[in-house]
Amino acid sequence: MKFKNHLVFNVSVIIILLIVLVGALAPDTLKEGSASVQSFITDSFGWYYLIVVTFFVIICLYLLISPVGKIKLGKPEDKPEFSRLAWLAMLFSAGMGIGLVFYGTAEPLSHFAISSPTNEIGTNQGMKDAMRYTYFHWGIHAWAVYGIVALSLAYTTFRKGGTTLISSTLKPLLGHSMDGRAGRIIDIIAVFATVTGIATTLGFGAVQINGGLSFLYGIPSNFLTQFIIIAIVTVLFLLSALTGLGKGIKILSNTNMILAFALFLIVFILGNTVFILNLFTDTIGTYLQNLVRMSFRISPLDGESRQWIDAWTIFYWAWWIAWSPFVGIFIARISKGRTIREFVTFVLFIPSVIGFLWFSVFGGNAMLLEHKGLGSISKFATEESLFALLEHYPFSSLLSILAILLIGIFFITSADSGTFVLGMLSANGIQNPSNRIKVIWGLLLTTISLVLLYSGGLQALQNMMIIAALPFSIIMILMTVSLLKEVHREKAEYESKWKKKKGSI
Repeated sequence: MKFKNHLVFNVSVIIILLIVLVGALAPDTLKEGSASVQSFITDSFGWYYLIVVTFFVIICLYLLISPVGKIKLGKPEDKPEFSRLAWLAMLFSAGMGIGLVFYGTAEPLSHFAISSPTNEIGTNQGMKDAMRYTYFHWGIHAWAVYGIVALSLAYTTFRKGGTTLISSTLKPLLGHSMDGRAGRIIDIIAVFATVTGIATTLGFGAVQINGGLSFLYGIPSNFLTQFIIIAIVTVLFLLSALTGLGKGIKILSNTNMILAFALFLIVFILGNTVFILNLFTDTIGTYLQNLVRMSFRISPLDGESRQWIDAWTIFYWAWWIAWSPFVGIFIARISKGRTIREFVTFVLFIPSVIGFLWFSVFGGNAMLLEHKGLGSISKFATEESLFALLEHYPFSSLLSILAILLIGIFFITSADSGTFVLGMLSANGIQNPSNRIKVIWGLLLTTISLVLLYSGGLQALQNMMIIAALPFSIIMILMTVSLLKEVHREKAEYESKWKKKKGSI
């Protein structure tokens, strides 16, 4: 293996192969062990997750309005590599992708009809509460987590000429120790968090494709079917990965946006359009009005509410943190030439609004059908709820096939982007990792996804992700402090030079 940072690659692969081995030979041990650790983390550190993610939101908003927002993520003469539309399509496909399709119908419906965050099951108020908490989970907080990692990496790489490694972002704070063993440990933690985050999302994609095929054609919903789905998709995303960033990922991301918009527009028109617009408008207001309260809601005296928070909010915050090295590195890689202010505006707000509209259309229509007694979509499994909703509209079979195609391409895009990012992380941060290392990571990603599905289904995937997120969240705090220190140092230097120049005139 001819790359400098072989230690990160070798140790990361060994850790992943050990998990694969335990999962294959003793699936119950992996399932029970990961569940115990996950339960301890959510019980003991739920408060920490809420505070730290809200901290990232505050820092992003500060960078948006601060004078340092004028700083470019690159040299003064650097221009963006991609158009804004292509840039937005790529970051959105990588950042939400399968998850948005997987939970678009299921989450609002679950909060409304199964387990309410406010104990308002099946009521008008419960419908609005369900929507605002869905916005909360998929909105500004999620993208702030991605934004912090991406900003730190883009600034370090393109402004300061550093490598695209998590450890490189910490040099202003921790110095040259990041060039040694301490830096390699940090990069290994980042690789592990990335692998678990991507594996979880790939698991969701396989399960939902299986759910759609089961709903439409009665194909068994089991591990064997999911194995076949992942095997087929693996071949497809490896072919895409070999074509490079400017071709495969860009083309797939643009295709994703077209298909997603087509499905969105059809359901928007065929559903109760006026109701959706009213629901979206009303719940955007309540989301913004209650944002601070939701950000710190931990329910210390209400066990039932705390259980809901652990299952939803804490799970999501851990998911975004575990997913952030992958999404952050990928967004950083495609954001050269943007200013910090432009970056924060587009990364924090535009994808959030797109997500809110998506949930309003799919979740809103599902809740309305349930509320009026016109359908019982909530009785279906999470992976089948989208297809159960589409069953109520004309051309339902065609719409379901379009949805499966959309999920499949999102699946390929996420895995394709994942191999690219893992290649960068484990090959000393090089901008274009070799095809060989991308193929190795592609095979490892699908293997761990399959093993975790085999050992405990989606729950095992979620457990591993929450475990990996905790240590990386500490690294993210250090990254944030390091970024703030560096941008303010640059701002002070610029102001000092300007005063000297002004004084000499």
